[in-house]
Amino acid sequence: MTKLNAEAVRTAYRRQAAFYDAAFGRISRPARLRALSIINGLPGHPRVLEVGVGTGLALPLYDRSKRVTGIDLSADMLDRARARVRADNLTQVEALLEQDAEATDFADASFDIAASMFVASVVPHPRRLLAELRRIVRPGGHILFVNHFVAAGGLRRRVELAMAPLSHKLGWHPDFSVADLFGTDHPDGAEFEPIPPGGLFTLVHLRR
Repeated sequence: MTKLNAEAVRTAYRRQAAFYDAAFGRISRPARLRALSIINGLPGHPRVLEVGVGTGLALPLYDRSKRVTGIDLSADMLDRARARVRADNLTQVEALLEQDAEATDFADASFDIAASMFVASVVPHPRRLLAELRRIVRPGGHILFVNHFVAAGGLRRRVELAMAPLSHKLGWHPDFSVADLFGTDHPDGAEFEPIPPGGLFTLVHLRR
């Protein structure tokens, strides 16, 4: 898998910011809704970090009881997320920050929940992302990944592998595997849930 760098990601999402919601919002909505159903089902007033908040598509879905911080590497995407927060009066959103998900400015155990939606196949070093989320989520907390993983076989896998050389233009890795994130195809304690359409995305739930 060819690594992306931060500037390649910024450039890709600068191009995509204006049409991202229309192009990606509908196909990703079932996975986003499933992740938010888990987060909103957790009791109390937890601090939630959304990693790769993008244009803020998920922000209106958080219960008002949650305290949400979003981070993203793309200033263009964040501008659209901030406009959404203002337009919809999303009082559950505490901050939207331009930060590198692999090396944030947050203290240890700052959050109760971290949700990384459609980000693991974008960052240059996915395992650094995992390590960083384990650092900033408190013991007993929750880490959720929603992501596309390369198919085990068949036509979809052939298409994904054929698209892999376009990773820098796409801004994500079509050939991204579970092992690229966890170092193994069967990480201990992780719950996997395929999400429609056709299991194109998978929700992974880790308890910290």
